[in-house]
Amino acid sequence: MNTTVKTPWHLWVVGGLSLLWNAIGAFDYTMTKMDNAAYLAGFTPEQIAYFQSFPLWANTGWALGVWGAVLGSLLLLARSRHAVTAFAVSLLGLAISSVYQFGLHWGELMHMFGAFPMIFTAIIWIVAIALFLYARRQAASGVLR
Repeated sequence: MNTTVKTPWHLWVVGGLSLLWNAIGAFDYTMTKMDNAAYLAGFTPEQIAYFQSFPLWANTGWALGVWGAVLGSLLLLARSRHAVTAFAVSLLGLAISSVYQFGLHWGELMHMFGAFPMIFTAIIWIVAIALFLYARRQAASGVLR
C-alpha cells in the first residue's frame, strides 16, 4: 500500500511566493543590520538612529521573525513538517518586534514614518498567520513529511 501523498500544485505556488516575500524581509534585515549606506540612503538620520537603537531582545525578535519565515518557506518547498515550527517561530519573532515598535515606541514610529509601519506590519501579520495555517493544514493532510 502506497501512503505517499502527491504534492498539490498550490504548495509550489505558495512556497515560491512565500520565499520571494520573505526574501524581501531578509534583504531589509541584512542591509539594515550591516549599515549598508546605499540601502539606508533613503532614510533620514533620525530613522537610521532608531533602527540602530534596537535593544538585543528587539533585534532577536526581528531576526526570529525574518529568518524563521525564510526557513519556513524553504521547508515548505522541501515538504518538511518542520515548516510549521519555523513559521511559528517567525510569528513569535514578529510578536516580539511588534511589542517593541508599537507597544514601546508608538509615538516615535508615528512621528518618523507616519501610519506606514502600522499598515505594513498588519499585512505582514496577515501573511505570517496565513503561512502558518497553510503549513499546518498541509502537515495535517500528509503533504508535509
